[in-house]
Amino acid sequence: MSGGVPIRSTRLRRALHGPRPEAVPVLVARACTLVGLLDIAAGVFPRFRHSRMHTLAEVLPGALGPFAAALSLSTGVLLLLLAHGLRRHKRRAWRAAVALLPAGALAQFTYRHSLLGAAISLALLVPLVRHRDQFRALPDPRSRWRALANFVLMGAGSLALGLIIVSVHPHRMVGNPSLADRLTHVLYGLFGFEGPVDYQGDTSWTVGVSLGALGLLTAITTIYLAFRPEHPAAHLTEEDESRLRALLAKHGGRDSLGHFALRRDKAVVFSPSGKAAVTYRVVSGVMLASGDPIGDVEAWPGAIERFMDEAKAHSWTPAVMGCSETGGEVWTRETGLDALELGDEAVVDVADFSLAGRAMRNVRQMVKRIERAGYETRVRRVRDLGETELERIRQAADDWRGTDTERGFSMALGRIGDLADGDCLIATAHKADDQPGPYGDLKAILHFVPWGTDGASLDLMRRDRSADPGMNELLIVAALQAAPKFGITRMSLNFAMFRSALARGEKIGAGPVLRAWRGLLVFLSRWFQIESLYKFNAKFQPRWEPRFVVYRASGDLPRIGFAAMQAEGFVNLALPLPRFLRRRSHTARACAHAGPRLNV
Repeated sequence: MSGGVPIRSTRLRRALHGPRPEAVPVLVARACTLVGLLDIAAGVFPRFRHSRMHTLAEVLPGALGPFAAALSLSTGVLLLLLAHGLRRHKRRAWRAAVALLPAGALAQFTYRHSLLGAAISLALLVPLVRHRDQFRALPDPRSRWRALANFVLMGAGSLALGLIIVSVHPHRMVGNPSLADRLTHVLYGLFGFEGPVDYQGDTSWTVGVSLGALGLLTAITTIYLAFRPEHPAAHLTEEDESRLRALLAKHGGRDSLGHFALRRDKAVVFSPSGKAAVTYRVVSGVMLASGDPIGDVEAWPGAIERFMDEAKAHSWTPAVMGCSETGGEVWTRETGLDALELGDEAVVDVADFSLAGRAMRNVRQMVKRIERAGYETRVRRVRDLGETELERIRQAADDWRGTDTERGFSMALGRIGDLADGDCLIATAHKADDQPGPYGDLKAILHFVPWGTDGASLDLMRRDRSADPGMNELLIVAALQAAPKFGITRMSLNFAMFRSALARGEKIGAGPVLRAWRGLLVFLSRWFQIESLYKFNAKFQPRWEPRFVVYRASGDLPRIGFAAMQAEGFVNLALPLPRFLRRRSHTARACAHAGPRLNV
């Protein structure tokens, strides 16, 4: 019994002190989510407003009881939007909540004479004010394209909710209006006009005001997003790029992905000494870095600390995609994050490469067959090509892309033939046809970026779909055979995701779990080039270098994976310009994602 007293006392003190400060944002966000859902349900379903559940909703903040379904709907939607910002510690969301809760308390007392509802609103206001230092996160990078996205998404949501509102009063409808009539009524109502559907009693007024509130809410949020100050998406400044190139000139041989830090749609943080840097992009609230930090290993901790400080300041989820084993060790040691093996990078040592031997039989036969078909190859530095030929290569690479969406982030430079990238290699395949295509005899392209002074890293592979199969194998062999002329001793090819699982899962003696995991990867390969990239890379007998993903908590992995898929171009939630507009600008084309290592 004597041991129980301190325990009870500790629990009592914790209860009196309230929730832990770091838990306040999540708790308040959950409360806003609950109230928002209840308010939306109360505004949409007439019977719900008379249930005991709505009695609960009316005493919680945000439900301004006597105001009809219209205000309940709009308040519920706003609370749902607000909850996400509160969960992420956003300062502006905190300001909105601090303004909303007293308004809710005043409405409860004025219109419903509910002391309990006002007390609950003010009670939730107390931890917000007391723990205001937990809401310091700065706004995310944004552009005015979000206004258009908001208009489309909010408009679709308003249309769906409006159709439900119109349809949940069947016993009060005059006649039996068709679906087209109901949709027309919703569209008219969103703009504040009366539609073709009529109701008995005052239901027409209730439905009309509810639809008008949804339309007004969509308009207000869209106008706000369109005219608020713009924080452009990440991009490298000329000074940042110059500093990164200086670091790569000294330390670029350490990581094959180093040159990809020069993508111009990334941001960068430097160590206090300026001797190291981390490049990143923010995608869906995830601060996504790729590869190892750039620069001196001794200065990496300073750059990593700046990276983590920036993530904390904006309440972003920190993550690193594709770092090496050394990079993963430094990241986990300096930040306390965890690392998980993501896959392997295929690296070929030029001195050991040969087409002789049984293991290279398939590649050797394919190359010889293509050469007999009349194809020839050329391997050159970018600086040795004329502008006319470079422009033709750029256009061909753009038109031969396999998808409308540009792909690439962690292992793609995002441009071809830039004057600042004169050390890049371009391998091209040519064949003189009786009827030449729009790009003459050009049939395939491989682009490599520098890996220090003695290496090259594959950036993109593109080919004319009408060309004979095997163009990529032909050009990789040509690049490897020409590498000594350029002083290149090592060449990085594609990245094979989950390679070890695929390799071990097909061997004799593999356990049921490993075989099931391999089966899932093979199944997913129908949409993502997982197994095909592994088998393609394995043709060249490379050595495999493991790559890792660094993350904060296992619960963050789905979010990080989704953000990485967005960054790589597999999931496109943006509203890009039409293709004919994007191709009018040479600058825009040069900065497009190349999506290289995923086109086999």
